[in-house]
Amino acid sequence: MEQDTAKNTAGFITSKDSIDGGYPALILAVNARRQGLRAKIFYTFMGINLIRKGRSSKAKFYMPGFIGCLPGMTYLSTFIMKQKIKKSGMPPLDEMINMAIAEGVEFIACKMTADMMGLGQEDFFEGVSIGNAEDFLNYGKDSKILLFT
Repeated sequence: MEQDTAKNTAGFITSKDSIDGGYPALILAVNARRQGLRAKIFYTFMGINLIRKGRSSKAKFYMPGFIGCLPGMTYLSTFIMKQKIKKSGMPPLDEMINMAIAEGVEFIACKMTADMMGLGQEDFFEGVSIGNAEDFLNYGKDSKILLFT
């Protein structure tokens, strides 16, 4: 069971709204919850798009390097990555978010980023709170785990 002490907490930061930017924090946070840790994910910069209503299912996979610059490569690499995810039995990103919510993971949208992008509470799915970096750092400074994914 979850114990309410700083050493039984885990925090993760997501700054990319791509497929490979979204999964790591979700997987780690769900597993942290299953180990009895309180888990929060702080979404900042472009990562904030993953917790906006209807946006996570539109996440793409961007090939690194020069090959990723070729016309159509993002479409092709996204298609291939989604097929690999499906074949492996992993849930799509939007279902993974719902799984994390069901497990009790807390989602925080960066206030500075939300303000910069003109976003309000109504732009995020239910259960997302808007918080500032200082509050998240206060949570994370004594956490057992704090990772930038």
